[in-house]
Amino acid sequence: MLTLIVGAVRTRTAQVLAVLVLTALAAAVAAAGPWFAFASMSSAAGAVVAAAPPEQLTLSVRQTTHIDGDPQATIDQFVARVRDRVALPSADPVSGLVLAMNVTRGSLTDSMPVAYRDQFCDHVRLQGPCPAASGEVSISAAAAQRLGLRRGDQVTENYSLGIRPVTFRIVSVYTLVEPDGPYWSNHFFRALSGLDPVFTPIGTFELDPLADPTVTCDVRLPEGLLRGDGGYDLGAALDTAGAKLRTEQLELFNSSGQLLAAVARDRATVRTTVTVALVQVLILAWFAIGLAGRYTSRDRHGDTALLKLRGVTPSGMLRLAWGQHLVPLAAGAIVGLPLGYLVARLLAGPVRNPADQRSAQLLSIVAVVAVLVGGLVVLALLEALAQRRSVVDLLRRVTSSRGDWKSGLIDLLLLAVAIAAVYQARAGDAASGLALAAPALVALAVAVLLARVLARVADRGGGAAVRSGRLRLGLTAVQVSRRPGTDRLFALGVVTVAMFTTALGGWLADRSHRAARSDAELGAQRVLTVQAANRTVLEQAVRRADPQGKRAMAAVVDTTHQPAVLAVDSSRLAAIARWRPDFGPVSALPAAIADDPGPAPLPAVTGDRLTVSLEHLGNSAAALSLVVQHEGTGAAVRVSFGALGPGTQTLSGPVHGCSAAPGCRIVRWEVTGPADSQGRTAAADYPTVVTVRGLTQQNPPATILDGAALADINRWRGGTFGAAMDIDTSRGALRMAIDENLIGTAVTNDQVWAVDNGLPLPIVLGGEPPDDWQFTEPGLESLGTGITPVRVAGTARALPVLGTSGVLIDLDASRRILGDSTDDGTFQVWLAPGAEPGLIGALEANGLSVLKDESAAARADRLELQGPSAGARFVMLCGAIGLLLAAATIAVAGAVDRRTRLDEMAALRVQGLPHRVATVASWAGTAGLLLAGLAGGLFAATLARPFARTTVPGFSDGWVVLAPPSPLGTVAVALAGLLALLVLGLAGWLSVRTLLRNLRAGAR
Repeated sequence: MLTLIVGAVRTRTAQVLAVLVLTALAAAVAAAGPWFAFASMSSAAGAVVAAAPPEQLTLSVRQTTHIDGDPQATIDQFVARVRDRVALPSADPVSGLVLAMNVTRGSLTDSMPVAYRDQFCDHVRLQGPCPAASGEVSISAAAAQRLGLRRGDQVTENYSLGIRPVTFRIVSVYTLVEPDGPYWSNHFFRALSGLDPVFTPIGTFELDPLADPTVTCDVRLPEGLLRGDGGYDLGAALDTAGAKLRTEQLELFNSSGQLLAAVARDRATVRTTVTVALVQVLILAWFAIGLAGRYTSRDRHGDTALLKLRGVTPSGMLRLAWGQHLVPLAAGAIVGLPLGYLVARLLAGPVRNPADQRSAQLLSIVAVVAVLVGGLVVLALLEALAQRRSVVDLLRRVTSSRGDWKSGLIDLLLLAVAIAAVYQARAGDAASGLALAAPALVALAVAVLLARVLARVADRGGGAAVRSGRLRLGLTAVQVSRRPGTDRLFALGVVTVAMFTTALGGWLADRSHRAARSDAELGAQRVLTVQAANRTVLEQAVRRADPQGKRAMAAVVDTTHQPAVLAVDSSRLAAIARWRPDFGPVSALPAAIADDPGPAPLPAVTGDRLTVSLEHLGNSAAALSLVVQHEGTGAAVRVSFGALGPGTQTLSGPVHGCSAAPGCRIVRWEVTGPADSQGRTAAADYPTVVTVRGLTQQNPPATILDGAALADINRWRGGTFGAAMDIDTSRGALRMAIDENLIGTAVTNDQVWAVDNGLPLPIVLGGEPPDDWQFTEPGLESLGTGITPVRVAGTARALPVLGTSGVLIDLDASRRILGDSTDDGTFQVWLAPGAEPGLIGALEANGLSVLKDESAAARADRLELQGPSAGARFVMLCGAIGLLLAAATIAVAGAVDRRTRLDEMAALRVQGLPHRVATVASWAGTAGLLLAGLAGGLFAATLARPFARTTVPGFSDGWVVLAPPSPLGTVAVALAGLLALLVLGLAGWLSVRTLLRNLRAGAR
């Protein structure tokens, strides 16, 4: 038996090689599936983890405790308890102490916690030494500017009534390094509703007023556990740890739930997509192997008839047939197994987790064995059916047609499955169940219907063409209609072309969608997240680094308020931003700013002293101050004119920091009560009226505010909350009257703001307006104290960075309105494509510190790692393998039919058929079948889009700000058709090349 098997294999080398190639292709994709899935699931989870906010990557355990004179021992004991209850492999935890306290400076009272944190000085940029002695503190730059404090000053804070205040000495000013990093993810150590904490050495907490702080321990979750590699269930482990901590009155703050859900969703997406695509291509491979076996079985029919005549048993003939098939199937599986591993590593990278490596290896072997067993079963079934035929039938060269009731029933079943898949895709979830296979099943249904139509048209048309003397067309059609298996070969071509077109269209659309999202989320090709003292420094630094305005633009993103605000240097927006039609006209905001620029600028304050002429009416004591802001540094300067006497008077006050160009601009007037012994002020009592008649400066002398400027009501505005001041400019001066407080609270607004830009502030509104705008005038709460009135100058479906909800405003206008108020938001510099590397150095030289450097291309690459994009890549691989399977099957069919077709043409040549007609008929049948299959496949793919609801893979986080591109655009369909034509055309040409050469040799 072995000798017979070896002889049969050696005799039919070409047929064996064809089955080997088909098996190798199927085994390669089967082996690649598990390796690709595990590598992609880990990479996708890693991409989700990398994009997660720091608080989702960190566990924080907290407890309010009492320190009994030894704060270090308190922390050590607390950390030891946390380690015992949270048994996770991790780096050293970061511990700290924090106590909420209040600070009063002038009329300002705000919260400013006192904190200690491990490794504080390693995560900040200090102006001055690191605090080392008890009572020394480091204050944030924002808090120092807000309170008017500097190095060497003292600051007094209160915990509560009845506990003596604590005075600290400021030894340094800090700014955060990597404020978006995990170290600063604990919001206890960031400004929540007040000022940033001051940081002090641990010894400071030995003081009695600081004896009841909150002790914290932050643990960074390992990335491997967050990814879920090896099947680790981090969520269950954290639930167990949380239950243990609660029994000891320890609070566990765990924000990783949303992240773990996103990781699980991404892993499920990869797993489902790879499984469905793999099952489709394996079924296609088994069909191709069976079709190749059916073609090659014609040469074995004679052997089977001879064995039956010699009395060989059916089991013996089946073992002989299995032996012939087992050799190429086994060889193909052996070749495909390592090839699939290499392909998966090339497309998805290595599998690093040892447990995942073992699982991937086992599943890849199982998948390859499934290919081997499935192919063997299909071929054995074909042999068994052949053995049931009579000897006469086996020796017949022309087989019977396919049109029996069994084939019709199979076609009906396939149509029913396709209809069920389409229904699920349209009525249910398009990403689950049969819905994922709906496009392929629609293509199969179209292929079945077109195959029957093609057979009927070729049969009727071929006969008519021959009878009418059109031999080229007639013989070509007869070859299509009379060759056994032609309809199946045509259906295979339609399905594979449709699958390849759908896969290629989805892959290209996914690339386009990722690029569009990256541009929309960043706003420009490249974005720097920077650190600056304020918006003035940011704007001036960018303008000095790029005076032409063609390479860089300053921007501030504030998502802490509602609606979210994007402030941009509108004069540079069109040149720098990657603008899309979804964002509305790019000129809307610049045009609105140009239409209403506001009052002409007032003279800048450049002297060292200011003198004010005023009149004070009222029985209550009052003091007058003027806040100015340097136009180059943004530093606020308070000019105090002291207590006001009754009647008309002239007062003066010193000015510090305005002599440097370009000087200072006026921000606001303040009318308060006189300062107490500690420098604190309160609101002035009602009634108090102050009328300012003029403001001049000395050294150099100049008039800053004259009667015309003071009498222009468009230059001044009051507060928008509490008991705001009344403003009157009708008498040639600025009259400020403290309004009677009738609201029943202590809220009194004692400020009058200078207006140096157009109000209401023009904005571009993205999405729907906030709900409260339906009942009140539109306004923003994010620009300092009170509400800034706005007017909608344009609308858009979405906005860059902000998405489908937010507003776009001008950065320069926003910084003027903001003045010296606390500035929320992320400072950015948007760079144009032509920005040279030296521009970053110029930005840093002008006072900016670069914290993060992101590009749209890099963000698109990270999105490529997500589950939907990874699935699109594997579907693309399966589509290409399917096309190669069809090409190999076409080559097999041509090789098997070569001798029969040559004999037929030779016989027809003897009967007088012209050589040219014989040559055309020899290749036209194959060409016509290929072109018909190509057209049918493209038609099926196009039809599957509306019926099966074919869409772009999308994103794992459900991002839908921009409409996705078409998964089957004109470019995708044309490119798929061209590539399919090249692959299938090459296979068809190789299959008829020898036949044509033999025909030419016979003609000579």
